[in-house]
Amino acid sequence: MASNFMDRFRFNTENAPDVFYIQNFKKKPTETFREYATRWRSEAAKVRLALEEAQMNKFFIRAQDPQYYESLMVIENHKFSDIIKLGERMEEGIKSEIVTNFEVLQDTNKAM
Repeated sequence: MASNFMDRFRFNTENAPDVFYIQNFKKKPTETFREYATRWRSEAAKVRLALEEAQMNKFFIRAQDPQYYESLMVIENHKFSDIIKLGERMEEGIKSEIVTNFEVLQDTNKAM
């Protein structure tokens, strides 16, 4: 019975995400930073040869857009929850236009 189970579901174990996949796992335009971080973390948990917290933080920060990356890389050695809190503050700052959104700035520069 165990071998039947493994034969049937082997696809799930053979196609587990790798580090390259989670490094390139980007935020959807419609989701909040917290939703993205939760989705990213659940995908990272599926990586074969489970990642340590420090590795997970490093790969999560590398997956960020430039406006988040520069600020988050400073706290790479903190808890994942601290990274989420700072990301949410930055997201709120971008929405309220206190923090500059580099994507909009680049688009404006290209248009000029």
